[in-house]
Amino acid sequence: MNNFKFISAIIILVNLLSFQNVMAQDFTVTSPDQNIKIKIINGEQLTWSCTFLNRMITESSALGFEFKNEPAMTGNFNVISTGLNEINEIWNPVVKSKHSEIRNHFNELFLLLKEKESPMREMGITFRAYNDGIAFRYHLLRGAKIVDRQITRELTTFAIPGDPKAWVVEYGGYSTSQESEFKEFPLSYVTDKTIAGMPFLMDYGENCWVALTEARIDNFPAFYLGTNGKSGQLTTKLVPLPGEPEDGVKARFADEVFSPWRVLMIGNSPGTLIESDIIQNLNDPCAISDPSWIRPGMSAWDHWWSGEVKMEMPVIKQYIDLASEMGWPYMLVDWQWYGKFNTPEADITRWAPQINMPEIIAYAASKNVRIIVWLYSTDVNRNSAYKKAFPLYHQWGVAGVKIDFMDRDDQQMVNWYHDIIRCAADNQLLVNFHGAYKPDGIIRTWPNMITREGVLGGEYYKFSDRMSPEHNVKLAFTRMLAGQMDYTPGGFLNVTREEWKQQVPTLVWNTRAAELSKFVIFESPLTVVCDHPDHILNQPGSDFLKIVPTTWDDIRFLGGYPGDYVAIAKRSGDQWFIGILNNQSGKQITIPVNFLPAGNYELESWSDTKKSDKEPTDIQKKVQKLKFDEPLKITLAKNGGYVGVISKLK
Repeated sequence: MNNFKFISAIIILVNLLSFQNVMAQDFTVTSPDQNIKIKIINGEQLTWSCTFLNRMITESSALGFEFKNEPAMTGNFNVISTGLNEINEIWNPVVKSKHSEIRNHFNELFLLLKEKESPMREMGITFRAYNDGIAFRYHLLRGAKIVDRQITRELTTFAIPGDPKAWVVEYGGYSTSQESEFKEFPLSYVTDKTIAGMPFLMDYGENCWVALTEARIDNFPAFYLGTNGKSGQLTTKLVPLPGEPEDGVKARFADEVFSPWRVLMIGNSPGTLIESDIIQNLNDPCAISDPSWIRPGMSAWDHWWSGEVKMEMPVIKQYIDLASEMGWPYMLVDWQWYGKFNTPEADITRWAPQINMPEIIAYAASKNVRIIVWLYSTDVNRNSAYKKAFPLYHQWGVAGVKIDFMDRDDQQMVNWYHDIIRCAADNQLLVNFHGAYKPDGIIRTWPNMITREGVLGGEYYKFSDRMSPEHNVKLAFTRMLAGQMDYTPGGFLNVTREEWKQQVPTLVWNTRAAELSKFVIFESPLTVVCDHPDHILNQPGSDFLKIVPTTWDDIRFLGGYPGDYVAIAKRSGDQWFIGILNNQSGKQITIPVNFLPAGNYELESWSDTKKSDKEPTDIQKKVQKLKFDEPLKITLAKNGGYVGVISKLK
């Protein structure tokens, strides 16, 4: 009898352990304010989901990878270890894109997983819940064979409920300069054939906004979005390695590798996303021991106005004079300064015969201006030319490099970016990438990576009618969520839509006040001003370009909607700068100023006039008193804008 009881007990215990072995395990992590909740289920399939204020943001969504020459990792894991941490810290960025102090506050869940059956590989995954979004990333380890592991597909899915509005940007493939419009569609527009870029903004309705993007891309390809064939089932589309097909190898790694953070920015208004620092928070602290040489600011530029570069000493000196007169610290010498480019003969250490680079640098220094030089990416890479050129530039006194025409974000190109940025930092050079992929917050770690393109920006006024005011407004809600963008504002030949045509010099179809507002709204710590000295100096509104900063201590979203208008206030020291950018419909708006401390203020403004609809260069400068508790009423012309500077009265 006793033996029977003992055997029965063993059978029950074995069955219980077996049941626990197959039973799914749930894990949760919530944001510090408890509004966002992530749920992870470890079962036959590893899945995750997310809610915001008890509203489903993503339904049950897949996690994992497929590989070449090894089984997929999708589920059926044992949990080897877990960790739950809260981090609440404040850090000070070297380059103040939005805030002089950034709070990094999140709850974090870490899971170390191991397959229950052969080959019994391990994988780590970390989830972070912030008050303004979530992020997660994978940690992949070495395999049993001493060879590269090869990822063919990331299985991460974002199962979006319903059919929210989405702002979709399509670049036509993976090899791209990422210069196109964000167009509004229902989410169901996206299919398995879509290759959508990011940030990917969605309006769920009823005060719920979400944007998908990624952060800290290193030794890994970037990803785009499509579906897995089911409507609303967004899935990651990793960029294939060069020469690989769509279903081929996306990444190779011999050592441990972390994926980029997969990020969902979440808030009850688009302003929460615009104000967010989550992308930089997900990057490592500054890697430069003494970054005091990094100086943001404005730059004159010798390329845009003419349609082509005038690589001549008098022209270059004219732009240096412009920078000096305006108080800007830089002048960008664009292509052809070293003669032929993108050819085997190109030499980025020698200047073209018609110019004298030492004389240019010395002349600029006498005017308190420093020089940035343009480079073609192939000329930088050929024979590792940058390793010789960058120390030489530092000896010359060059401040930075603008490198162009990469047009890729596969694993190899991502690693190339890192090589260039590190070498530039070693030689105290700023970096401005053009033909570039979206920012990922690397400016926190490498603040010399001060801006980049990856935007349908001001140069398109030269040869395209795609630069609508609606597009410019949407950029603040979409592309700018990822970070810095070298839009190159400052076109002062402002005309109506009907007057605009492709010509030299370049015309811009918005009002002068709208053009000024881009300097406040668009984020670029190195802001490159596009127009010719004769079009800027002593022209209405040029005085604003002498005082507007390029870095900021605080930011407030004041109102707007993608494609309609955007109003943003940014603080520099004790002053607040307001920028408003409008679409093609004139309107009157009311913006709050309750972000101001109690007191009385003076408002200096540059605004549209009653004539601006037909005469876009017409602008009114005004000084008025302002109370902190009285909203500001502003009339915007069609294609119009507004800028203002608020100072407290003593």
